[in-house]
Parts: sequence; structure tokens; C-alpha cells
Amino acid sequence: MSQNPTPADNAQPADAAATEAVRPEEAEAAAAANETDALAALTNEVSALKAQNADLAEQFLRAKAEAENTRRRAEEETSKARKFAVESFADSLLAVADSLEAGLAIQEATREQLREGSEATLKQLKSALERHKVIQIEPVGGTKFDPHQHQAISMVPADQEPNTVVTVLQKGYLIADRVLRPALVTVAAPK
Repeated sequence: MSQNPTPADNAQPADAAATEAVRPEEAEAAAAANETDALAALTNEVSALKAQNADLAEQFLRAKAEAENTRRRAEEETSKARKFAVESFADSLLAVADSLEAGLAIQEATREQLREGSEATLKQLKSALERHKVIQIEPVGGTKFDPHQHQAISMVPADQEPNTVVTVLQKGYLIADRVLRPALVTVAAPK
């Protein structure tokens, strides 16, 4: 058996060489196709991200404008509330002013008529104050001194428990649960 190559044996290596020569070209083409596909995918992703960015920027601007409008409306409403908050209270006091003017218009009023008119006007005033949640702080003698609602003018010796109200010199007032003016009081001194 001789070792002479046959034409079939020679064809196999030639085909392999041809295959090897084609493969780098195919590999380059495949790599180029992959790069093109990757570039197209990245381009699409960039386009999608740009569109999303533009959408988010628009949403942000709308939200910012809405927040600004809400803040402006709230400021306007607060301004109006401050400006007109006293309107209802003033309306209630107009009736009191009318009563006082009517009382003063009577030239020949007797003491009893003046007293009766003053009491009616005072009642009207107290009613107007109560309607608007202005409530009197009028501690009764013997009430425990409360520095949040009372202002002690002096301490006096008294036959009652120390730190209790002896006399009320001036009534205090609350508006809703807030002290408008503390009651001026004298307080029993410790023995």
C-alpha cells in the first residue's frame, strides 16, 4: 500500500482551506450584522429614552405649573379670608351700634329708660360676641388661679385657700379656645 494521495484525499484539505477562507469573511459579515443590529437597537433605545425624557419633562412642567397655580389660589383665598373674616362680626356689631344711637337720640329719657336701653344693648352685644365664639372668662371667688386665663394684679390676705381668685377686676375673654384677654384678678396670698 502506497502512501500516494488520491484525488479524493486532496479534495478534502482543499475544501477545508476554502472553508477557512470563507469563514473569516462570514464572521466579519456576521459581526457587522450584529454591530448593525446592536447599533439599531441602541438607536431605538436612545430614541425611546428621548421620547420618555420629553414626556417626563412635559409632565414635570405641568405639575410645576399646577403647584404654582394651587399656591397662588391658596394665597388669594387666605388674603380674602383675612380681609373679610371680620365682615360677619362687624355685621353683628352694627345692630349694637344702631341700638346705642337710638338710645342717644331720645332727648328726654328717664334714668329707668336709659338703664333699660343700656341693659338691652349690653345683652345684644354679649349675644353678638357669643355668636362669634368670644366667651367671657369670669372666674368666681375661690377659683384656682390659672396663669393661662388669669393675670394676677396683686396678692391679698384672704380667708380662703392660697393661690385662688379673691376678686375679678376685669373680665377676660376667650376666642374659640384661645385667650383674647386674660381676666385681671387679685389672688389669695399664702398664710
